[in-house]
Order: sequence, then structure tokens, then C-alpha cells
Amino acid sequence: MSDEARPGQAESDQAESGRPEPGEAAGGLAEDYLKAGFGGRIGIGRRPALIVVDLVRAYLDPDSPLYAAAEHVVPRVAELARDARRLGHPVVFTYVSYAPGGADGGWFYRKVPALRSFDAGSPWAAPPPELVPLPGDLTITKQYPSAFSGTALAATLTSLGVDSAVITGVSTSGCVRATAVDALSQGLRPIVVRDAVADRDPRPHEAALFDLGAKYADLHDTAEIAELWKAPA
Repeated sequence: MSDEARPGQAESDQAESGRPEPGEAAGGLAEDYLKAGFGGRIGIGRRPALIVVDLVRAYLDPDSPLYAAAEHVVPRVAELARDARRLGHPVVFTYVSYAPGGADGGWFYRKVPALRSFDAGSPWAAPPPELVPLPGDLTITKQYPSAFSGTALAATLTSLGVDSAVITGVSTSGCVRATAVDALSQGLRPIVVRDAVADRDPRPHEAALFDLGAKYADLHDTAEIAELWKAPA
């Protein structure tokens, strides 16, 4: 018999040793991560901004190839936007747009052919009536998952004195996650509103929320946000 490991040998050896797989400790995955030192809280600062990531028709219309069954988050995001404006917090809407043929979309455009839905002039790129930006709101046009990648968002938020990013929109495992990770990397406190984000399937949605909460962002519900940004840390 060769000294090389047989397929499945490592798994078999681990099972025979009685050692648990990561996440199998008593209490399950969440407790395992907490014991390992993940999942700290970073709170919200004194100058938060609401970021609405790509919440447009492409993710709301069942006829769209990008449909994410996100209709239920629209009224929640609209409510957060109203509260943010009333409290004087910046509201930022991000949109995706490509030159015809995706020349400015790089490998992302080729990796996800459905992004053709965002070629300039596409009706899928329009927001629902409840989320049309109002005077004073900010808009960012992007070509990549993160709202910070290749855009002026970081500089704009810095100039406004923003210290926290309250993130909503779609998709949880894609552009929401990328935006939250980059917000942290830009020195902001990311807060993902877990009942105001959506994905095309609950499995990547839940996995992304778990990972974000463990490593990159605080997670809160819409009702909690309304109270949090009145009483910052």
C-alpha cells in the first residue's frame, strides 16, 4: 500500500480520533465561533449613513434573470430612508451600469453574464417608486460588487464626517457583503440590516449573514436600527 493518503483517510482518521469537526462543539457553530474569538460588537458611531445597495427592478421582478425575491425588503428600506432623512443622516443609493457589451465590467461582467441586465438604458436598472432618490440623497454608480470599488463613495463619506455604514439591499452574499467588508477596510463601522437585505436563495443569504456577523459587521433588524442611530455609542 502506498504511503500516500487515501481519499477520505483524513476524515476517517479524524472520526476515529473522536476530535470534532469545526463547528461541532457543544452549542453548535455560533458558540464555536464565539469561543474562538469571533463575533465582537463594534456599535454605531455618531454620524451614520444609510447605504441602499442595488435595490432595483432586476432583483424585484420575477421575469428578471437576477430576480432575488427582494420585494419584502423594499418597505423596510423605504422606512429606514425616511428615518435617516428626518434625523439628518446621509442616504446613499448605489446602482450598477455598464457600457454596451460590458467593456467597463472586466472579468466580473464575464463571470456573471446576467449582468447584461445592467447595460446602459436597461429598464431593469430602475429603482421601485418607493426608493427613488430624493433631493439631498446621494447616488453612486458602480461596476463591481463593492460600492467602494472604483467609486467616490469613500471620499464622499469622509467629507461628510460619516463614521458608520448602515447597509441594506441586495444581494446579501454578493454586493452587500462586498460593501460591508470594504466599509470596514475604509475605517467605517459596518452595520448590516438583516431583515432589509435579500438574496436569490436562503442558503447563501444565511451563510453570508453568519460570516458578516462573525468577522466584519454588526447585524441588526430594522426596528433596532431606528433606535440605535438615535443613541450612538
